[in-house]
Amino acid sequence: MESPSVKCPLTCAGGRARQPPPLPTRKQGLLFRKGRGRVTSLPFPHTHPHPPRLADSQGLCGSPSRKPPSPLLPTLMAAGQYLGAVGIHFLQMFFIHFTNTYHILIHRFIAEYQGLVKHTGGCHCGAVRFEVWASADLHIFDCNCSICKKKQNKHFIVPASRFKLLKGADSITTYTFNTHKAQHTFCKRCGVQSFYSPRSNPGGFGIAPHCLDEGTVRSVVVEEFNGSDWEKAMKEHKTIKNMSKE
Repeated sequence: MESPSVKCPLTCAGGRARQPPPLPTRKQGLLFRKGRGRVTSLPFPHTHPHPPRLADSQGLCGSPSRKPPSPLLPTLMAAGQYLGAVGIHFLQMFFIHFTNTYHILIHRFIAEYQGLVKHTGGCHCGAVRFEVWASADLHIFDCNCSICKKKQNKHFIVPASRFKLLKGADSITTYTFNTHKAQHTFCKRCGVQSFYSPRSNPGGFGIAPHCLDEGTVRSVVVEEFNGSDWEKAMKEHKTIKNMSKE
């Protein structure tokens, strides 16, 4: 028994494919607008395979309608700017911290390579504490200028890069006189001068060896310096002016 034949709705008699309805002409396809862009007649049927686009709010035929911006857009943009600023700040702080750590490690490596040791010290009351990289064999200057003679200011000189104040910046006061190049710093509480900036080396520090903690000094050599005739002594001395250089 033969099965009943089923005709495809998209085919016509003879088995040929049914052709879609012809596209409208230019005159038939125009949208007739009236007033504020309202469409008054649409010659196209709703079932047309290519329905036309409706006019947008500005009355432009064929242009797609635009959705209003999301109210969250300004918030998202502000959040993005904030996160970007935070990220840049974090990278800057990380770079600064990394750079400081790198310099500290490099200086420490160079200091240990040059045979330097880390000395620690401070004032009598403990408000001022510092550390300094210097040789275990100290070369001490005993100056006889007016102020050094009165306070027995024996000291050895190091570059500023080898000195680090650990605490007590607020507990330090400074005395100057004459040329005001020498910065005689001492503790406000106990009055002890454990370090200062000498006139001979304003870019470095003069460290009092008697204010260092025990255990790191191996030997001490004392050299007298005629600070009472300071200009002549500085001119005749060959090495003291370079003590604060790397």
